[in-house]
Amino acid sequence: MRRLTEMRPGQSTALFTSDLSVNEFLLVREAGFRPLGMVLGSSIYHVGFQLGRWSKNQELETLSNAMYHARDLAMTRMEAEADVLGADGIVGVRLDIEFKEFGSDLAEFIAIGTAVKADEPGAWRNNRNKPFTSDLSGQDFWTLIQSGYAPLGMVMGSCVYHIAHQRFWQAMGNIGQNVEIPQFTEALYDARELAMSRMQAEAESLHAEGIVGVQLLSLPHRWGGHTTEFFSIGTAIRPLRADHHIAKPQLVLPLVDS
Repeated sequence: MRRLTEMRPGQSTALFTSDLSVNEFLLVREAGFRPLGMVLGSSIYHVGFQLGRWSKNQELETLSNAMYHARDLAMTRMEAEADVLGADGIVGVRLDIEFKEFGSDLAEFIAIGTAVKADEPGAWRNNRNKPFTSDLSGQDFWTLIQSGYAPLGMVMGSCVYHIAHQRFWQAMGNIGQNVEIPQFTEALYDARELAMSRMQAEAESLHAEGIVGVQLLSLPHRWGGHTTEFFSIGTAIRPLRADHHIAKPQLVLPLVDS
């Protein structure tokens, strides 16, 4: 933590680091926040094993729990670094997974972003007294603040799902035909629904008004063609005040040749 201690505001060695682009940095400053430094959290996690029945659609709960817990560890450690800096929040968060060659079931879960502090004191932390986290771009963060909203935290849901195999006679019967495969449709729908509902439950626990910038991803990882992780992630937000007013968008025409 020496690096973070030296970066704290007021230290003679204080300087900030940031993975924001120049435009994002300037807009975050315009929104009333100053970068304190890049913060990160990491967890190298052994992902367990669970068999799915050949002909049954089912969630693989052991794997779902592993993928969620590993990401949560990385996020928590990133938030702890932001706490050391005295940050109000973390913007531009990226949450990545990298499977390691030195272990077929080992994956590193990494959370990284830029810790920021408001120029004016305010209640920017969430109801858990943690710095807010957001995966919004600097431009979207500025727009959100200008419109009278604030991020509460990144929320996520994970579901690792085994998609049933077709029986031989079913597969043969579909050759040359345009036909829906109901068992595949139901599996993908159920898995996405589980991931989305878990993300929404996290937002409810933060007392959020809504979730913006939602991504719903399908991540095959290394489990074979019939096992996939469905991962949902977004930024939970709240209004800064009850009487906030959202300005009408303005038309801007770029003065460049297309």
